[in-house]
Amino acid sequence: MNPPLTHQEILRWLRETDAARLAELWRRADETRRRHVGDAVHLRGVVELSNYCARQCAYCGLRAGNLQLARYRMLASEILQAARQAVKFGYGTVVLQSGEDQGLTSAWLADIIRQIKRETTLAVTLSLGERPLRELAAWRAAGADRYLLRFETSDRHLFDEIHPPMGKRKSDRIALLRQLQDLGYEVGSGIMVGLPGQTYASVADDIALFRELDLDLIGLAPFIPHPGTPLGSGFQIFPPVNGEQVPNHEQMVYKAIALTRLVRPDANIPVTTALATINRKNGRELGWQRGANLFMPNLTPLKYRRLYEIYPAKACIAEPDVNCLGCLNLRVQEIGRHLGQGPGGRWSRDLPPAQP
Repeated sequence: MNPPLTHQEILRWLRETDAARLAELWRRADETRRRHVGDAVHLRGVVELSNYCARQCAYCGLRAGNLQLARYRMLASEILQAARQAVKFGYGTVVLQSGEDQGLTSAWLADIIRQIKRETTLAVTLSLGERPLRELAAWRAAGADRYLLRFETSDRHLFDEIHPPMGKRKSDRIALLRQLQDLGYEVGSGIMVGLPGQTYASVADDIALFRELDLDLIGLAPFIPHPGTPLGSGFQIFPPVNGEQVPNHEQMVYKAIALTRLVRPDANIPVTTALATINRKNGRELGWQRGANLFMPNLTPLKYRRLYEIYPAKACIAEPDVNCLGCLNLRVQEIGRHLGQGPGGRWSRDLPPAQP
């Protein structure tokens, strides 16, 4: 067994470019994944229930300032139908995701959560942005199992530059993640890789923070700006860092995935849709072979999917759900893995970890 990675070792791996050395990193990450979470690739069906957002994040197409985007909120009946589709496909989890939509009331969503839990055995994950603690507590009491809130970067200055505050309220996502854990949620978070102004040292800090927070799920996605945003239109809101700017290419994402697996061996690590977007041919497979064990196929009704445009040209945006499931099953089998059963959380593995 290898000793825990130090901050300097993480930093050296992030800067590594030698293919033979990186092959060793991929091998170590894949073996760690196999030993700690097994060979199952779990699928969690995402339902993008609203594209309204009150925030003005500098990279996201859902930002309130995007006046070209047609906005929608799904009906409760549509959300419940998508959850039933998740059951039909054998998914163990449904992820209810939206922009930070203040029109989604606590009571309305709590009723939907209760109905999903009554009708199905699905785990319910929420990804709704920063919400008041009373709402988070109410949704947990209604039966929500998990909450996903990416802190995006642990660099406070960089975070503030790309996430303008709402009025006098300044974001503290790290504190909110700890409050979610106190409420009994399984908690997920993650970062964007290649943000303008992001340094190798800050990504190493992010990975160290994953270990400190003891997260249940960790997502690592390449930075893909929306063209209708400040960062997507080339606007420089901070100066570039000479030689230390982290690229947003796929190899850097694979390095972040692999290192995250080594520091958090039993966490769930998805191959994100953003990674599948920048490498449609085999980005999923390479991610799964370098430490990841999860994917989140889209269950949003087709008429809404194009409107949930965080970034452009998202993968599988027009693919029927059943085609997506068949494609994923083939991709998983081709690398010698199998689709997982059940919710696939830390508290509910479908299979014991593989033995060495």
